[in-house]
Amino acid sequence: MATTAPPRIFSRSRRIAGLRRARVRQSQRDAARYILDDMVEDVLDRLEFIRLAPARVLVIGDWTGTLALSLRGAGSEVVEHDVASLDEEQPIGEGPFDLVASLSSVDRVNDLPGALLHMRNALAEDGMMIASFLGAGSLPNLRKAMLAAEPDRPAPRMHPLVDNQAASALLQRALFKRQVVDGRSLSVSYGSLDRLVADLRDQGLTSALATTPPALGKAAKARAEAAFLEGANDKGRVLETFEILTLTGWKD
Repeated sequence: MATTAPPRIFSRSRRIAGLRRARVRQSQRDAARYILDDMVEDVLDRLEFIRLAPARVLVIGDWTGTLALSLRGAGSEVVEHDVASLDEEQPIGEGPFDLVASLSSVDRVNDLPGALLHMRNALAEDGMMIASFLGAGSLPNLRKAMLAAEPDRPAPRMHPLVDNQAASALLQRALFKRQVVDGRSLSVSYGSLDRLVADLRDQGLTSALATTPPALGKAAKARAEAAFLEGANDKGRVLETFEILTLTGWKD
């Protein structure tokens, strides 16, 4: 039976370019990195809660190196990869692993079910997978601003996002056992749309869509900024929300 290739929504080359730019921007003292910091802390909390001390670990996507450093300090052997060195849509070598932790990565692949299955196949028996990424409901103010910028014919500028129900179905499809999907909100205040965009660039979270839209013109940017600031509080700050979705599954 012929298989149908998944639609090409994301560009791996744009993801790599965004990662490289983020690493350069991280040399600045005030560079943002709160998304990965939150994800790393969450993974470590989960491992401590279930008292899991994995012998071999694969960490995908944590370009800060913080998670690997912490796990090595606890005695784990850690292999690290990012989008530049590992294509999540291809089988993963170097296994088996007792833990595969993917941070802010698999939400930008074209074949998400396949990527989850490859991570499961890289696990040892009774191994655990944790995948955290931005889920549905993230960046509502930015989405509103982008729609306001081009009210007649908005170009695709924002990523499609996975919700809890779809995530559960994806774990089932990838044959994980003891599946858990949960989410949490991270709120950050901004004084301008430019500051939010800068933070996204710092963290490699700007668009990786396969179709590159034209740059916004001066008038469109002004409409976007005005729409963004409509939600400002009495201090002129806009509270933006990041919904972090975490998928956990075991290979029995």
